[in-house]
Amino acid sequence: MTDSVTDPSPEEASGGPERIAKRLARAGLCSRRDAERWIADGRVIVNGAVLTTPAVVVGPRDTIVVDGKPLPSLEPTRLWRYHKPEGLVTSARDEKGRQTVFDVLPADLPRVISVGRLDLTTEGLLLLTNDGELARFLELPTTGWARKYRVRVNGFVNPDRLMGLARGVAIDGIQYGPIEAVLDRQQGANAWLTVTLREGKNREVRNVMESMALTVNRLIRVAYGPFQLGKLERGEVEEVPKRVLRDQVSKFFLDRGDEPAKPNTGTAKAKPQPKPHGKPFAKPAGKPGARGEGERRSPTGEPPKGRHETRRR
Repeated sequence: MTDSVTDPSPEEASGGPERIAKRLARAGLCSRRDAERWIADGRVIVNGAVLTTPAVVVGPRDTIVVDGKPLPSLEPTRLWRYHKPEGLVTSARDEKGRQTVFDVLPADLPRVISVGRLDLTTEGLLLLTNDGELARFLELPTTGWARKYRVRVNGFVNPDRLMGLARGVAIDGIQYGPIEAVLDRQQGANAWLTVTLREGKNREVRNVMESMALTVNRLIRVAYGPFQLGKLERGEVEEVPKRVLRDQVSKFFLDRGDEPAKPNTGTAKAKPQPKPHGKPFAKPAGKPGARGEGERRSPTGEPPKGRHETRRR
């Protein structure tokens, strides 16, 4: 058995042979890291040989099989905004048998993976893509994209401690980078905050709030970089237009030398699912930071600026 594959012809080489892990990621099956694990588990076959190492370069003429199924052909890169409800796991499979995001996505959506994850009880904007390489690019802290959250906490907020988060904070040996946190409103024993961070470590918002004796009882991601949740309703999926995708991640496409797909227009509704606890975020009247029902949004989902716009910091 060998891990070698067919040498690409000069014309194929000009099209860019690539590592097998990158090829699987571009097909939208998984991330590069997951692809390396799949190879170690013997799940990937190239030209009839089971791979034992990810250090393999493949070209257009190579036959790739994953879990007994031929690798789908490469599709142009696409990106979607999805309003994740609370109570769904952001994973392809869940060992506890809980319902996942991918169980309720519209049936006509192609195979997609998520850009990062949201916790079980976290709701709001989740980006989906058919390109694992794009997902990896958008997840990297070096991309510099901010993640913005609306956070409801139980407890009394000390504004000075919030300001101190801008210097970063270490909790239980974990160093968190600078965080912008603004107190929007204290309502009795609860308060609403706007929190912006750029790293997105596991349970970062919850851990940081707990370090200040504040318990998060609602967490809504409202923006990921230039892409906004806007007025996308719970369970809705909307594709990011080609022009917007190209403009916002131009470096990614330039480095790879290709173009995003021409998307379909319109909004798709996910499969019916149990209504989450609490009032729907889709009807935010009277809530802090709510938008007017009649407002229009840009292709990224961002409502027009006005008197309700969160102040610049």
